[in-house]
Amino acid sequence: MTASEKISALRQKMQENNIGAFIIYSADPHMSEYLPAEWQERTWLSGFTGSAGFVVVTKDKAGLWTDGRYFVQAPKELAGSGIDLYKDGMDGTPDYIDWIISEIPEGGKVAVNALATSHANWQLLQEKLSAKGRKIVDLPLLKDIWTDRNASARKNPVFVHPVERAGKSVTEKLNDIRNKMEELGASVHLISSLDDVAWTLNLRGSDVQANPVFLGYILLTKNEAKLYVDLDKLETDARKQLDDSCVKMMPYDNFFEDLKDIKDEKILISPNSNQSIFEALKENNTFIKAPVPGNLMKAIKNPVELQGFRTVMQRDGVAMVKFLHWLTSQVGKEPMSEFTVGEKLRGFRSEGKNFVGESFGSIVGFKENGAIMHYSAKQEECKEVTAEATILVDSGGQYLEGTTDITRTLALGKPSEEFKHNCTLALKGLIQLSMVKFPKGTRGVQLDAFARLALWKEGKDYNHGTGHGVGSFMNVHEGPQNIRKDMNMQDLIPGMVLSNEPGFYYENHYGIRHENLIAVREKETTDFGTFYDFETLTICPFDRNVIAADLLTEPEKDWLNSYHEWCREKLENELEGDVKTWFLEQVKPL
Repeated sequence: MTASEKISALRQKMQENNIGAFIIYSADPHMSEYLPAEWQERTWLSGFTGSAGFVVVTKDKAGLWTDGRYFVQAPKELAGSGIDLYKDGMDGTPDYIDWIISEIPEGGKVAVNALATSHANWQLLQEKLSAKGRKIVDLPLLKDIWTDRNASARKNPVFVHPVERAGKSVTEKLNDIRNKMEELGASVHLISSLDDVAWTLNLRGSDVQANPVFLGYILLTKNEAKLYVDLDKLETDARKQLDDSCVKMMPYDNFFEDLKDIKDEKILISPNSNQSIFEALKENNTFIKAPVPGNLMKAIKNPVELQGFRTVMQRDGVAMVKFLHWLTSQVGKEPMSEFTVGEKLRGFRSEGKNFVGESFGSIVGFKENGAIMHYSAKQEECKEVTAEATILVDSGGQYLEGTTDITRTLALGKPSEEFKHNCTLALKGLIQLSMVKFPKGTRGVQLDAFARLALWKEGKDYNHGTGHGVGSFMNVHEGPQNIRKDMNMQDLIPGMVLSNEPGFYYENHYGIRHENLIAVREKETTDFGTFYDFETLTICPFDRNVIAADLLTEPEKDWLNSYHEWCREKLENELEGDVKTWFLEQVKPL
C-alpha cells in the first residue's frame, strides 16, 4: 500500500470506531528514539524516516510535526501522501493539540496507542482535550491495518558487558539505585527505557539497529530485582551474571500480567514510561513521577568508561584517516556514490579491534544533500560523488569499549570562497566551545551561544542542538544532558560525554557540520568556586581546504594547530605508506 492508501484504511477504522483524530507517535513501549522494526508505525504509515516527529490524522486532514533537522527531508518523503508538514518550533506553526481541537467537534474522541504513548504526552493531551470537551482513548488502530509486522528482531542474543569495561558491577548499580529509591520514599521502581535497562544490568543486545540494547523491563524493590526479557535471547554468561547479581529472569510477555499483582506500593517511575504501565497500576498504588535515577548515573561516566572512550577514539581515528585519504585521493578516479562512500567507511571501521557496528546510519550528503541534516542515502536513488563539490560525512562506530560520533566536511573540488567562509564560521564555533571554561552548576543552554556566536554575528544560525549526550557502548544519543537553545535544567557534571557539532546549511546548495566528542572535567578551584572545561576526545584532522585561516583569531588558530599536533601524536604510529604521508600534510600547522 502507498502512504495515502494506508491513511485511507486508517480513516475507515477511525469512522467505524467514531474517532475524530488518531495520533501516531514515533515510539515503542520503551519510548526509544530509534525503534525496532515492528514499532516503526509512523514511518510505515507516512514514509517519513526521521528519528523525531509524529503524525496526526483526522477524517479529512493529516499532518506531520517535526523539528528543524528534517525541514528539508520531510517534504520529499511526504510527497504524495496527503500529509502536510508542520515545522515544530517555527513561528506560525500551531500546537498539535490546539490544531486537533480546532479540527474535531466538541465531544469528539482522540485515539492513541497507549503502549506507544508516554504518560507525559497522555497527561498533556488529557488536560487540554478535556478542558475543551474532547476525550482521549486508547485504541491501537494500526494493529488492524499493518498486518505483516516483523518481530523477529526480538531473538537477537543478549550478552554481558563485563565489569572490566563497565567500571561498576550490577550489584553496585542496583545498590546505588535502591539508595535513591529510599531517598524518594519509593518501595517499587520500574525501568522501561532500554538503555537504562541495559546499563543497570551490564548487558547489551541488538534489538534496535545501531543501538546495543534489547527489549526488556526491570522491576526493582528493596529486596528483589526482576528482568522481563525474551528468555531465549539470554546467553549463558548473561544468565550467570543475572543469577550472581540476584536478578530473577522473567518472560517479557509476563510484564503487564505481573503488574496486576502490585498493590499499595509507592512506585518510582519516569513520566516518559508508556501509558499502559500507568493504566495497569493507577487503581491500587501511588506514583512518584521522577527521572529514572540510573539515567543520570549512566550519563556520568566513570574512569573506566572514559578510558574506553579514549581507546576507541584512537581506533576510530585511524579508520577515519584511512577513509578520508581514500575518499580525497580516489574521488573522480573510481565510481562512487553517497551510499558506497558510507559502505566504504563502515569497511574501514570494521577493520578495527572490537568493532560491533555503526552507532547510527551514516549521513553522507554530497552537494545540496549535505543541507539535509539527517540525510540517509538509499542505494537506488542517491547521488554520484564526483571531484567537483563538497561533502558532509557524519558517522560513528560501536565498539565493545565505547561509542563514537564524528562529522567532517570536505572539499572534493575547489570550494567557493563563500563556502570556506561559512565553513570556518562553524569551525570557530566548535573551537570556542572546545576552549570554554565554566563554573560548576552551568547548564548546556548557557554554553550553546559559544558555538553559534560567529554565525550569529552574520545573521546566520543552524536548526539543531549543538550537543547531545553519548553513551558508553550504548546509545549514541543519551540524556539527560545536552547543549542547545532549549532550557534543560540538568547541569553539566564531570564525566558527562557530549557532542560538539555546530553547522551551517544552505538549502539546495550545501551543508556544513563539524563534530567532535567532548567530556566534562574539573579544571580548577579558585576563590570564586570550582570551574570545569572540556576534554576533546575525537582524534581526526579537519580538512584544511575548507578553512579560511584569516577568519580565525590567534587563540583559535593556536587551538586548531595544537589539536592537529595531538592528532599526529596519537595516530602517526598507527599509519603507514601513502596514508601516513597524506595525514602528516593534514596536521601541519596553519
